Amino acid sequence: MILSPLWLPITLAAALFQTWRTAMQQKLRGQLSVNAAAVVRYLYGVPVGALLLALYIAVFGGTVPAGLGWAFFALCAAGGLGQILGTNLLIMSFSHRGFAVGTAYAKTEAVQGAILALLLLGERISALAWVGIGIGVAGVLWLTLAGKAHPGRDLARAALQPAAMCGLAAGFFFAGTSVLVKAANQEVPAPDPILRALITLVMTNILQTVMQGGWLLAREPRQARAVFTTWRSSAQVGALSACGSACWFSAFALAPVALVRAVGQVEILMTLLFSHFYLRERPSRAEILGALTVVCGVVLVLAGR
Repeated sequence: MILSPLWLPITLAAALFQTWRTAMQQKLRGQLSVNAAAVVRYLYGVPVGALLLALYIAVFGGTVPAGLGWAFFALCAAGGLGQILGTNLLIMSFSHRGFAVGTAYAKTEAVQGAILALLLLGERISALAWVGIGIGVAGVLWLTLAGKAHPGRDLARAALQPAAMCGLAAGFFFAGTSVLVKAANQEVPAPDPILRALITLVMTNILQTVMQGGWLLAREPRQARAVFTTWRSSAQVGALSACGSACWFSAFALAPVALVRAVGQVEILMTLLFSHFYLRERPSRAEILGALTVVCGVVLVLAGR
């Protein structure tokens, strides 16, 4: 399979934007509920995504096709719903007092995404890339559980706990979202894959705003108003989310889902770098070992692409 060289820097940019957005979103934790904090990502992301689409068309040409069929809208809706469900399940895993375990199992999305892409899209990757994905996920699991006395034993012991079940389910829905987004991209009748990705992004964010925004309005009307009163912080989160999603969607359009998700695991390395250089936190030996394992996995994925 011939890959565009752009997929790698775009994936790294996606991981950076996601790390940055997560850091910014922490400011909203005391002001908004879980659902409201999620809605701002989509609501304020729509105009930013539309602006990115307009700028791309202005610079590189192209138009939004008029013949977008029902399959495109259905796939966008399913992918958007999958992301909403994955996020809620991940948060549910935290409520079971299993933050580390829930996050660790959710990070299996790289492996789950590779399997789903193979089954549903027929995407095949080399044996070396599969090994790299496995090593990368192992490194992420180690990093997530760093500080535990026996991380491997803790992970195995927690396998059937609610936090683990919710984490695995979250990883499944995040992986499914990647596959559905790529399938939606392929339904857009345009030759430019990045143009298709941006169109898919805007439609997905609109549908997510309608779905989760409607739920918020019905169940938490006060929080629905707070989404607008916190617009200064919320708009920044939405902008970063839109930029990150634009990069993810474009990367999925240019390369197999498995490779993008595997390289995207560098997000956890960026989080470590942020904590070290910005928060002045010193990484432990376990964190350094986990980081090196993730890097090793990514190198193998790139070597086997």
